[in-house]
Amino acid sequence: MRVAFQGETGAFSEDAVRALFPTSEPIPFLSFDAVFEAVASGEVDRGVIPIENSLFGSVHANYDLLQSNDLWITDEISVRIRHHLMGLPGTRLEDIRKVYSHPQALGQCSKFLRERLSHVEAIPAYDTAGSAKMIASRGERDAGAIASLQAAREYGLEILAHNIENNQHNYTRFLALARKEEGEPSVPEGPAKTSIVYAMRENVPGALFKSLAVFALRDLDLYKIESRPLIGSPGNYLFYLDLQGSIGSDVVQRAIEHLREIAAFVRVLGSYPIGRMLD
Repeated sequence: MRVAFQGETGAFSEDAVRALFPTSEPIPFLSFDAVFEAVASGEVDRGVIPIENSLFGSVHANYDLLQSNDLWITDEISVRIRHHLMGLPGTRLEDIRKVYSHPQALGQCSKFLRERLSHVEAIPAYDTAGSAKMIASRGERDAGAIASLQAAREYGLEILAHNIENNQHNYTRFLALARKEEGEPSVPEGPAKTSIVYAMRENVPGALFKSLAVFALRDLDLYKIESRPLIGSPGNYLFYLDLQGSIGSDVVQRAIEHLREIAAFVRVLGSYPIGRMLD
């Protein structure tokens, strides 16, 4: 099985791929768009994307891509993220003048950067492991990268500071994606989660409350709600929900049918086992 992820070898997304699909071949892509396209076209069998981080919040680009691509969420996992500052062999912490990493990683390590490297320029890059690869290939002795231990090993860098994230309870939740014909027939057994996206017919007082009530009336727990602007309709929003239960459950199906009666549209994004925490 070939599984797409965004980033370079050594990225945290690669860890998620190996945890979800232990015997697979991880295939790196430069962008999230490219991951979705590779899955949709059949170039790869699955894709794995980050959807939210416990410190820095949602990955909004991937919510938008879930809506604009006709793929199916088949699984999830939460991976403990440990960030490390690394540089070329022989580099000292006081030599660093700039630090590269993905914007999410820079945000997750903002306290360390503010307190220990206040004089350093933090430069956003497309990937954590890609930042490590970049300073290694350029031979930048005044630069550091924030990435994983695996990235340091992969690109021959030395760790200058370990575990620099703002909080030790730093987890990123990843989703596994499949083409509809690959994933949709499978209904998970045991504890499950279903993800949907919908839009209301009118932006009027009480509309959102009524939409959420279809789940409350049936004692269905909502794990998360995320709103995103509805493109082409200023002032209106899409709502993404993660809710308790499988799409194979009668009560979940009745709730979604009830929602269809009051919403402009409803789309099920996937139904999958509740994911484990990977430390």
